[in-house]
Amino acid sequence: MRLDYIVKNLFLMVTAIGQRYQDLRTNGFLKIVSESGIEPRVIYPRGKPVEVGKFAFVIHPLEASHLFKHPILKYFKFLPESWIEWLAFQFGPPIYRSKVTGARSSTGKELEGWLYALTGTPKMLMNARPERIYKQILRVAKWSEKAGAKILGLGAFTSIVGDAGVTIAKRTDIAITSGNSYTVASTLETAKQVCLKMGHDQENFSCMLIGATGSIGKACSRLIAFVAKRVHLVAPNLEKLLELQKTIQAENPGTEVTIATRSDEHISDADLVITTTTARGGKLIDFEAVKPGAVICDVARPLDIKEADAASRPDILVIESGELEVPGVVSFGSDIGLPPKTAYACLSETMILAMEGKYEDYTLGRNLEIDRVKEIYKLGKKHGFKLAAIRSFGRVVNDPEIDLVRGRAAEHRRHMANNSVEVPLTPPVSRLPTQPMSPE
Repeated sequence: MRLDYIVKNLFLMVTAIGQRYQDLRTNGFLKIVSESGIEPRVIYPRGKPVEVGKFAFVIHPLEASHLFKHPILKYFKFLPESWIEWLAFQFGPPIYRSKVTGARSSTGKELEGWLYALTGTPKMLMNARPERIYKQILRVAKWSEKAGAKILGLGAFTSIVGDAGVTIAKRTDIAITSGNSYTVASTLETAKQVCLKMGHDQENFSCMLIGATGSIGKACSRLIAFVAKRVHLVAPNLEKLLELQKTIQAENPGTEVTIATRSDEHISDADLVITTTTARGGKLIDFEAVKPGAVICDVARPLDIKEADAASRPDILVIESGELEVPGVVSFGSDIGLPPKTAYACLSETMILAMEGKYEDYTLGRNLEIDRVKEIYKLGKKHGFKLAAIRSFGRVVNDPEIDLVRGRAAEHRRHMANNSVEVPLTPPVSRLPTQPMSPE
């Protein structure tokens, strides 16, 4: 019992002495309570309980080789990957992966979550009927609700299948988000920081968006147009490109906007290239034509850019989209392919919404709301999320390494100016003195 509570009660008793007995039995007691200023309140003898946000997230293997991490499938490594990939998808039900603990907002709110996984790789998910994938995700949604989660995030290709979460949201009571709003925000923030470190001219900045008409590409295009002098939009559908071009020109009349179905024509002008599509074996970029010193930000999972192609140009920097460092001492309970305390942006969005108590359908469909991209960026800051280390093909890239690439780019430009032709650089034995990243 608190000391001030004891003192007030003693005061009440002392005051009562000298009062007439009948006064205490009628209005006297109430009068004493009123004059003493005593008010009812809740007392927590063991301290006030911390509010806990609850979420769930669904993932899947990004490559067929990841299936062999399963405790049973690892014994079938002698079989062709394509066999295991097909069998796992055809007969493998959704599974509970692990529990997420230890995440804590800078506001003090704690987080509890559950990871679930489908067994389909991107190839399997994209070739399947959407209705089949919906049923698997809805099954996960029921598990999530039963566990106590109030919002479910759709990771990787589960947010692409069908109508990007709209149907799922209609068929379940739990809130749904694809996480794409925070993917856009963290991608642009990462690209901005790296471009500044590479010394790009902010007054004459140019950017290319490959996959510009997709949900992430469209939002990135519209936002980057506020700061870029020239924006080059690349996508296979010319009609959608024309529509996006009109939208950007209306929002930013001073920005030059070009459209193309291939990247070849304007790739040599781009200081920043953002790829938001999934080539799945196709080649999006002619690396011989890329501008010296360019930054290529690969948002796709699996990555669009091949490491061998990037290694052919040591004077450019290929980075992955921004991952986030989660506040608190977070444990994901299993290997999600990232360093400790680090989460993909789509997972981070789900966690942020749970910390905020914003249990509502947030990012759904193909057309992202720019206001929500800005809002989730601010909420991330509020709850203590920050960009993790810059990565290139799973390895950390630090400032000295960026300076090394910047120096090679300057050398390449000098050669081009002196000889009026491009002089290819011979890649060193190691493209970057990279720091390996160990999984959680």
